[in-house]
Amino acid sequence: MGEYLPVLILGAIIGMLTLAFGFAYLMMKYKSGKKEFERNMADGIIVRRLLDYAKPYAGKFVLVLVIMLISIAYDLLSPVLVGQIEELVKTKFELPELFYRVALYAGILVVSLVSTYLQTVILQKVGQKILSDLREDVFTHIESLSHEQLNNIPVGKLVTRVTNDTNGICMLFTNVLVTMVKNCMVIIGVFAAMLTVNFAMTLVVACFIPFVVLFTVLFQKFSRRAHRAVTDSRTELNTFLSENLSGIKITQIFNREREKMQDFLDRSTHLRKAKSQRMLVYGFFRPIVYLLHIGCVMCLFYFGSRGYLAETEFLGQTISSGTIVTFYLFSSKFFDPIQTLSEHFDVLQSAFASAEKIFTVMDMVPEVVDEPDAVEMDEIRGEIEFKDVWFSYVPDEWVLQGVSFHIMPKQTVAFVGSTGSGKTTILSLICRNYDIQKGQILIDGIDIKKIKISSLRHHFGQMLQDVFLFSGDIRGNILLRKEGVSDEEVMEACRYVNADSFINRLEKGLDEPVRERGNNFSAGQRQLLSFARTIVHKPSVMILDEATANIDTETELLIQDSLEKMKNIGTMLIVAHRLSTIQHADNIILLSKGKIVEQGNHQELLRLKGKYYNLYTLQYHKQQLQNS
Repeated sequence: MGEYLPVLILGAIIGMLTLAFGFAYLMMKYKSGKKEFERNMADGIIVRRLLDYAKPYAGKFVLVLVIMLISIAYDLLSPVLVGQIEELVKTKFELPELFYRVALYAGILVVSLVSTYLQTVILQKVGQKILSDLREDVFTHIESLSHEQLNNIPVGKLVTRVTNDTNGICMLFTNVLVTMVKNCMVIIGVFAAMLTVNFAMTLVVACFIPFVVLFTVLFQKFSRRAHRAVTDSRTELNTFLSENLSGIKITQIFNREREKMQDFLDRSTHLRKAKSQRMLVYGFFRPIVYLLHIGCVMCLFYFGSRGYLAETEFLGQTISSGTIVTFYLFSSKFFDPIQTLSEHFDVLQSAFASAEKIFTVMDMVPEVVDEPDAVEMDEIRGEIEFKDVWFSYVPDEWVLQGVSFHIMPKQTVAFVGSTGSGKTTILSLICRNYDIQKGQILIDGIDIKKIKISSLRHHFGQMLQDVFLFSGDIRGNILLRKEGVSDEEVMEACRYVNADSFINRLEKGLDEPVRERGNNFSAGQRQLLSFARTIVHKPSVMILDEATANIDTETELLIQDSLEKMKNIGTMLIVAHRLSTIQHADNIILLSKGKIVEQGNHQELLRLKGKYYNLYTLQYHKQQLQNS
């Protein structure tokens, strides 16, 4: 019994580790709940969805598989060749015989290295293509979401999904999946080769396989949980940065830099702790697999050497020194892929956690979609009708209540009223940024739900109070990648809306750089550029939502002149608090608490001496006081 004491001690150590990790896993399952993460998606579902992106490149992966099989030959044949060399060295041998085996070993090694290089190059190219396809799909899907859905998702989270999370998946295709397949084939191949060399020694190795499988399964559970925590913390940090860098001027104005820094440090610390937990999980797995490897080698040496030194058989098979050397190398070839699997599991679980987040976004069903029988509209005359329209952002909290009006083509109609009365909501509904709950909206006598969304919005031009300009140049911000428009046409549109008054003064004209959000231009200049952008796209219906707010008097005069010209293009819908800007509108609709209380032209509403009259009188006296 005493001669087997070392083996018993090793078995006790492995047994204690098994019990400890099993208990830790049960505690993790007891404490964790489904509310911890956005969702739990099975690994099989994630793999199937990711493989859909690999299908177009199936031929490349088959080629890599063939190359991989060639490179595996080195892992299978090299231990046998080294064992044969060991047997040669023990006896008298001819040098040519040794040179032959050494040359054969070197040849197999060179072929393996070339195969590995080709495999890496092909996988990197394919992986980048798959990454591009995935990013395109994610971005396209985000574009299809409704305004309400986009309002409910922080921008930083979406940026993380398109950038960080897709990068995490890239490694899956460029390295992990194929290498995991290779390692699995190496493990199976080495095990089969060991059986052919000496099945008794192979049984010694086989005793460790159940423990390897057990620890690998447990590691996968711990690793996935740790990676989810990391991706959640990273998303939270990116969301915080996106929001606070955009609003950093407010932070500076109110002198809250220290408090915001503390918020940032708290989130950074949370991410650091999550990464530390992931490293801890990874730090346990590889040493344990290495322990199993060393334990296996010790048992091979112990049983093999005893049989070799005593010149006895082990389980009915003779063991030579060459057999021991061969199995020592085979054990390395067997356990090295298993240890490498720990690294691959690290990347694999990171990719799965990222994929889970990406597919959560991609599984969001767009709330505003085309009806099956929706039609394209080549032209829109600009006739708009609301029939008893009811709408709410939150259930049972009506923003519009039974709103009805009729706008004829080429008319200019203004919507006025207090904040929250529903003015901007009406404009959003006309463009079908949201769907109404009750009633009907008609464009040229056709329900807007029967018109394709892209076709509908193609005929609308929107000029908002907060003009958004993209980084680039003036030309790019006016065209928005619209093709077939010459610089002369762009400048003609700029002249039409008086934007040429400042563009001609710029050193580079249309090529003048535009910084982020257009912060190198004044509010009035940005507004004139938005007018030019609208004119270039030749809309049938123009929407101005507080387009004349927050600008100086001189620029307002330019904009007023632009508006007079733009009235001739098509139907114009205006939301304005300054009643002086809408006096010449064909119809003015006064809203209050989601209902139309007055409508008519400027003179008609003044004669009514109702709410519009009171509002206009108040603004008029206020303006007189400012001028005096």
